[in-house]
Amino acid sequence: MTKLDKRTREKEIYKVTLLGSFVNFLLVVLKFLAGIAGHSAAMLADAVHSLSDFITDMVVVLFVRISNKPEDKGHDYGHGKYETLATALIGMALLGVGLGILWNGANEILAFLRGEQLRSPGMLALVAAIISILFKEILYQYTVRVGEKCNSQAVVANAWHHRSDALSSIGTAIGIGGAILLGPNWTVLDPIAAVVVSFFIMRVSIKLLIPCVDELLEKSLPDSVEREIEQIVLSFDGVTEPHHLRTRRIGNNYAIEIHVRMDGNIPLHKAHETATAIERKLKERFGEDTHIGIHVEPIK
Repeated sequence: MTKLDKRTREKEIYKVTLLGSFVNFLLVVLKFLAGIAGHSAAMLADAVHSLSDFITDMVVVLFVRISNKPEDKGHDYGHGKYETLATALIGMALLGVGLGILWNGANEILAFLRGEQLRSPGMLALVAAIISILFKEILYQYTVRVGEKCNSQAVVANAWHHRSDALSSIGTAIGIGGAILLGPNWTVLDPIAAVVVSFFIMRVSIKLLIPCVDELLEKSLPDSVEREIEQIVLSFDGVTEPHHLRTRRIGNNYAIEIHVRMDGNIPLHKAHETATAIERKLKERFGEDTHIGIHVEPIK
């Protein structure tokens, strides 16, 4: 990726993230007011979820700027893992929000089962939930497209945070709507909706965290990618026996290290030219920012 491409990528990420943070801020205010005025536990939980969205938007803005910094003396492989760290923080925030919503909803349900009368949510809370669904789904569609276009794990993760908020609001709307339409004996639908939504949120968080953990623990690239690397290496004349292949992800980029064998009688410059050509082809396939190390062993 050229420097111009990197600047364009960073600009696109900032644009979509700042738009998301503005929408999230407005929804946080709306949901808290609607949850308090409408006496809805599900809406207040939804407001906390939107607040976590706003916080993670700020995390993305900070860490994407750091991850785009070039290699330096202290970071030979660049700063790509800062974006991975941002994705992990978003995943952990989602998991925490899901557990919090589950805890609060379960306590409300237990109180209802003990005979306590829960407050019936108001129409304002239902309207706020519907508005949230519309805005967050639109925001998800826009953000995920930008994330895929920019090949940004953190932006795609943030898009799923928007989608989880939309799902949260759907559950909230069902719970609030059911409690309003069916009367006082069904007010428990409000916290039940919150509990159901919490499981959707935690599921998304786990899906985000697993690949982050794999990368931070230096897990190798998938077998299909490693086989493709070996095929590219073997496509060059005079190159045999690729071995000691080591691969890993660094943010949105790959790191590849491989040993190959060539005829020990060929000139040194010829072996160097071949190794350079292999490196060039691997970068064409996996990106210019791919970190590649090719070790040539002579066949005697």
